[in-house]
Amino acid sequence: MRSALAQVRTEVAKAVVGQDAAVTGLVIALLCRGHVLLEGVPGVAKTLLTRTLGASLDLEMKRVQFTPDLMPGDVTGSLVYDARTAEFSFREGPVFTNLMLADEINRTPPKTQASLLEAMEERQVSVDGEPRPLPAPFMVIATQNPVEYEGTYPLPEAQLDRFLLKLLLPLPERTDEIEVLNRHAHAFDPRDLAGAGVTRVAGAADLDAARADVALVEVGPQVLAYIVDICRATRTSPSLSLGVSPRGATALLATSRAWAWMSGRRYVTPDDVKALAHPTLRHRVQLRAEAELEGITAESVLDGILGSVPVPR
Repeated sequence: MRSALAQVRTEVAKAVVGQDAAVTGLVIALLCRGHVLLEGVPGVAKTLLTRTLGASLDLEMKRVQFTPDLMPGDVTGSLVYDARTAEFSFREGPVFTNLMLADEINRTPPKTQASLLEAMEERQVSVDGEPRPLPAPFMVIATQNPVEYEGTYPLPEAQLDRFLLKLLLPLPERTDEIEVLNRHAHAFDPRDLAGAGVTRVAGAADLDAARADVALVEVGPQVLAYIVDICRATRTSPSLSLGVSPRGATALLATSRAWAWMSGRRYVTPDDVKALAHPTLRHRVQLRAEAELEGITAESVLDGILGSVPVPR
């Protein structure tokens, strides 16, 4: 199981260059039944990354472009009147899939953003009072642009907290960008993943088995206390107006466990917690206005907390 999921990174690399950390984060989210917020400037292969991940795991993927005029029913589905039978029937929306790419989620109004809340938390959609279960596995991968805020609707804290990880997709290094151009110069087609050699290396059954194995990874009481101390430190930080909730603490436990399992260990170490602290917590904290004016970032606050909280021996 572990080797098959590790092979996913190799398959994704056949189409996407230089985003290994993001691929690892997506696999961890699948192992934890979580959702991911991808942040990066346009053109860093966020859509291609999701499509390739789905192809390597044999999972269905659908993409929705979030726009200001998108309605909740366009995402979840709606009741449609059939004149032949004089009855209403349910037409499934794009949320009924395994991997849903919510592209530029902050470009749609809060009402449509909120339509994903039930799907993300309960793995179901309620239409006309009837709950309809979503396929398993199910993961929302939402993207947002970090530099263009005009005409956007920032996600509220309650919805940000629903995302297990926030992954940053940087611009590629020079050598990676040369490799991207080299592939395109040799007729690489991002719409033809099979032509790029991407093959299925694992499936839903492998994910289920891996999740059961991750649940057996041991977490000592000292490591549990370390996670709590980190999260509590964010609530008392003078630079933050909002600290990490108990849901964030459980998320850090889950991601640390998955990372330990992927590293081939049956126990969690403080280093595992440190490795996943930034992607798990960066979107769950909110800076004070005066801290932002001073140039302080959430990343630097988390660095300070990780450096000051005593590490168990």
